[in-house]
Amino acid sequence: MANVLITGCGYVGAALGVLLAGEGHLVRGMRRNPENLPGSIQPLRADIHDKHLSDILPGGLDFIFYTLSSGGGGEAGYRAAYAQGPKNLLKALDLKGESPRRIFFTSSTAVYAQTDGLWVDEESPAQPTHYSGRILLEGERALLESGHPATILRLSGIYGPGRTRLIDSVRAGKAEVQRGPPRYTNRIHRDDCAGALAHLMKMDAPDKIYIGVDDEPADRRNVLNWLADRLDVPHPREAWGGDAPSGRAAMNKRCSNARLKATGYRFLYPSYREGYAGMIEDMKFE
Repeated sequence: MANVLITGCGYVGAALGVLLAGEGHLVRGMRRNPENLPGSIQPLRADIHDKHLSDILPGGLDFIFYTLSSGGGGEAGYRAAYAQGPKNLLKALDLKGESPRRIFFTSSTAVYAQTDGLWVDEESPAQPTHYSGRILLEGERALLESGHPATILRLSGIYGPGRTRLIDSVRAGKAEVQRGPPRYTNRIHRDDCAGALAHLMKMDAPDKIYIGVDDEPADRRNVLNWLADRLDVPHPREAWGGDAPSGRAAMNKRCSNARLKATGYRFLYPSYREGYAGMIEDMKFE
């Protein structure tokens, strides 16, 4: 049994906690308001920016998962969550004299600025132009250079239960697709985020960086049209592109999960089809 702390135990973290607790591990979920955590996760009320964090952290931790989200707030919110937060955690661990077996950090493929639709893997240049990617890289480096064993999982397009925006927009006829060449999108179901993290925790020596996406980067047009067919509604209308998108909206890349799959992880939802089909089946439409 491992002693596990999940900091920022939210959408992905709670699913991970339930999975690990179900396997017999002791799991604590750290967040500012832990009242609504699943019952199998022990709540820990704390803020990653608390100046007394070292006194709050439990001792004897085997694994720490850093799964915070920015919660909005633009660039300042990003910096607080993804750059300063990891540094605060590392400082608290050092003050407490704790040496966990490994720290896992959920980052994002936003660290890749490629917009040409080509394939990207862990060895591809990470030279982000948007603040989100730059700040995430700062947090990654803080952990990887800390002296503590650390592994980064770069996620993209997390969807799953409760995240129905894309389905809702197609069903309501509000979704649009731009004419022109394919614009590739990458995604991963929440349960595969949790599953991949749990899988990596069980490895003796995981690599430092993995990309966490499903098997099929897909043209956004194909995803929306497939959803429309599944919902039995008209395909989204096509719109002229207008000005070229910039910043995060300009992202257009195909992210490879080959390194993650080489570890033996098998996806519950290998593509958007399996994931969204299950969500649509669970939704109640009048």
